[in-house]
Amino acid sequence: MDREEYVKQAKEVLELEAESILRLVNRVGREFSEAVELISRCKGRVIVAGIGKSGLIGKKIVATLTSTGTQALFLHPVEGLHGDLGIVTKDDVFIAISHSGETAELNLIVDSIRAIDVPRIAFTGSLSSTLARSCDIVIDVGVEREACPFGLAPTSSSTAALAMGDALAVALIHRKKFQESDFLKFHPGGSLGSRLRAKVRDLMISGPSVPCVYEGTIIREAIREMDEKNKGFVLVVDGKNTLIGILTDGDIRRLVRQEDNFLNQNIDIFMTRTPKTIREEISVAQAAEYMQREEITTLVVTDETSRLKGYIHLHDILGRGGNLKMTLSE
Repeated sequence: MDREEYVKQAKEVLELEAESILRLVNRVGREFSEAVELISRCKGRVIVAGIGKSGLIGKKIVATLTSTGTQALFLHPVEGLHGDLGIVTKDDVFIAISHSGETAELNLIVDSIRAIDVPRIAFTGSLSSTLARSCDIVIDVGVEREACPFGLAPTSSSTAALAMGDALAVALIHRKKFQESDFLKFHPGGSLGSRLRAKVRDLMISGPSVPCVYEGTIIREAIREMDEKNKGFVLVVDGKNTLIGILTDGDIRRLVRQEDNFLNQNIDIFMTRTPKTIREEISVAQAAEYMQREEITTLVVTDETSRLKGYIHLHDILGRGGNLKMTLSE
């Protein structure tokens, strides 16, 4: 087999697995919503179980849930049948994963879970299976065929279950209003954790790179400064470097539509006098949460006397991990 054939086969696998995920889109409905609500009201933990490849997928789903604010544990069905079932309480929610829905060890543990009256959710590709009949909510993760040429090794089916688990975790993020500052609590390490743990001063842009003009500047000159710095806005200060206002490219577009001969007019007339600001000693996690809440991408950094220090953009928070890592280590 030549190299071109390897590439062809790889593309076929990727296309098949992508199609398997896309087919799930139209199956997401009432059952999925019920699962989100059930888990969001859960006073205990989400207990996830599966055998073989489904078990590995279950462990990944547990990892995603725990890192995004939903307490979760993986329970191996065999270990559960030999004593570990004791970790399950009536306050928990149980998720069982099996493509066929006929995995004997898993169905045995589901029967035991049902006996202690714990709500049960099934991720399965067979809606008429034993597992489906034993659970309160059934999430359809079925696929037309596996990518494995023999149809034996879980490939498309495990990918579909994993994708549905991600969808569940993300829905719970929104349901619980989980914030980036919350994410930091569970991710103190790594590049994103480093960025969020830093202070605004570590990432803010300051000095000559800040687009800035004095009050009284005409619009034409302000646009020139905005264009030279290529930031989409220009800040307005007084002679003591106190922040007075901000003019954005959106403001300019509105002026083009609504005003005639505005280019030679004073910027003070059209600027926004109350731009959103933040202090440099605030954490980047808090800054990101503030941006999300206010639906903005830029915050002006000022000191306690409202003097301009710089600005921080959401892109700087999400995209300058290498520079920040160097700063933190120095």
